[in-house]
Amino acid sequence: MSGMRILHCLRAPVGGLFRHVLDLAEEQASRGHDVGILADSNAEDRLTASKFAAIAPKLTLGIARIPMHRQPGLGDLAAVAAVRRRAAKLNLDVLHGHGAKGGAYARLAARSLSIRGRSIKSFYTPHGGSLNLKPGSLEQRVLMRVERGLESVTTGLIFESAYAARTYRARIRASGAPQRIIPNGLRPSDFSEATPLSDATDLLFVGELRDLKGVDVLLEALAELHERAVTATIVGSGPDEAKFRALSSSLDLDGRVRFMGALPIRDAFSLGRVMVVPSRAESFPYVVLEAAAAGLPLIATNVGGIPEIVAGTDTGLIAPDDVRQLAEALAASLDAPGLAKARAARLKNAVAQKFTVAAMTDAVLDFYATPSPTAARAPYAVPALRDHRG
Repeated sequence: MSGMRILHCLRAPVGGLFRHVLDLAEEQASRGHDVGILADSNAEDRLTASKFAAIAPKLTLGIARIPMHRQPGLGDLAAVAAVRRRAAKLNLDVLHGHGAKGGAYARLAARSLSIRGRSIKSFYTPHGGSLNLKPGSLEQRVLMRVERGLESVTTGLIFESAYAARTYRARIRASGAPQRIIPNGLRPSDFSEATPLSDATDLLFVGELRDLKGVDVLLEALAELHERAVTATIVGSGPDEAKFRALSSSLDLDGRVRFMGALPIRDAFSLGRVMVVPSRAESFPYVVLEAAAAGLPLIATNVGGIPEIVAGTDTGLIAPDDVRQLAEALAASLDAPGLAKARAARLKNAVAQKFTVAAMTDAVLDFYATPSPTAARAPYAVPALRDHRG
């Protein structure tokens, strides 16, 4: 495949979406493609700068930052114009948007350039954001209407899970741009075994601190286990951090729960012995893949694409928002650590076989290279989705 000029556009350079873009961009660059990243200049945590610095020398199209606001507003017009100018300057073949805002900016910019006679393919990966909004809410209805309108200017849609594809199609109800399911992947370095530190707590949570992630459910489950004095480490930052800290204190957990802020994932994995993912909603979370690759016993909820990660293994999942069931699962795992570790080893082997960055990149590049359809698009059907799982 001849080298392509590819720009990845995203709003917030944090979390699993950011990891996905970094992995994909680096692997594409290693295969001889010219790659760049365009991201929000306002959104950043303390790890972002170091991650950009590490990948910058590998990206021949560079890294650019422009203001991108989370909420819709007049600033979106300026952002689209800035993306269009950047795309035109770089003489792109592919403009790949990630997340609701990045996807909108990329597709609108590509459309504007096509009107001016510049041919650029536009691809969109929703990730979890737009799919996790409360169905029927004003924000969700407005965003789904925008998504529906943008399908006509989308070269291809990429979903990291069958769950995301089904949910998107059920809510958008448009005729359907070409699309594929391409799961997130891991690098060989992700599969080194996590070694708990001497002061590691019983449990570990890693993620953004917001209601969607179910940290409150975890704290309440810990309170249910008050007689056992189970300990936990909370790694991450987010808009609901103060609320979770207050809840921890109100449940008399201050001596058993520690909040550590944002940390590199491998550093976080040494701080606890069992990974807990109590999310109310997810798409295809990297933290589950990464914990599995590190050999950490896993307790996770049966939401989003998580069942697709553990499929074919004996790792069970629990219902979201169920404090009692989570408390029982925590107690069972801590009562039989040997069984939990053996189960984790089997999940690690399964993940290593199915989810790799190499396979993910193969499938994405193949989709980029597929000729754009010229005929009218046929109505979409979920069974017709192509599924690339390496």
